[in-house]
Parts: sequence; structure tokens; C-alpha cells
Amino acid sequence: MFIKSISTIAAAVLLSVSTSVSATNSMLSSWYGGYFHGRTTANGETYNMYGLTAAHKTLPFGTKLRVCYQGCVDVRINDRGPYIGSRELDLSFGAASAIGLIKPGVDYVSVSHI
Repeated sequence: MFIKSISTIAAAVLLSVSTSVSATNSMLSSWYGGYFHGRTTANGETYNMYGLTAAHKTLPFGTKLRVCYQGCVDVRINDRGPYIGSRELDLSFGAASAIGLIKPGVDYVSVSHI
């Protein structure tokens, strides 16, 4: 009985650890700004380059992500894209600026669902 309950606890701990690890991904990311500022996003909102939003090809609109590079920021998916090469996430200028991605322009960032 004692060994069975220990194995049950160990399995629960292992499951919670593996779930949190798999929830964090690395994504090739870029940012978009001035040219799109004031235009309509794929979900119908007006794009605000200073906001904390992002574009992704398939994640549902409204999905919230924590994106980390030199710092971390929480963003909301409100647009589709990016459509250049193997990029997976396009951050607003404001979000990219908050994490230090403006100067490199394109790099891998750590992404997790919140």
C-alpha cells in the first residue's frame, strides 16, 4: 500500500513536470511595425504597433503567450502571419521592444502559454 501511494505521487509529480516543460517552446520570431500601424488585423482589430500583440499562423485569436528573449512580455494573438521563411511568431513593435528583439530583428524566443 505504501509503495503504491509513493508511485502514484511520483507519477503525478512527473506528469506535472513534463506538462510544464512541454508547454514551453522556442519559436523563430520577428516583429512588425510602422507600415501596418492603423491597418486592420486578421481578427478585425486596428493594429497598434505599440501594443503587446502578436501574429501566428494557426493559434486561435485571443491566445495569450509569455514571450522571452532578453526580457519577457505577455502578448495576445490578434493577427495571422508571419509569412516569411520559417518564422513562427510576429511580435508587435511594442512587444519586441519590451524584450530586446528590435535590433536583431529575427531570432529564437522562448514561448509559453499563459
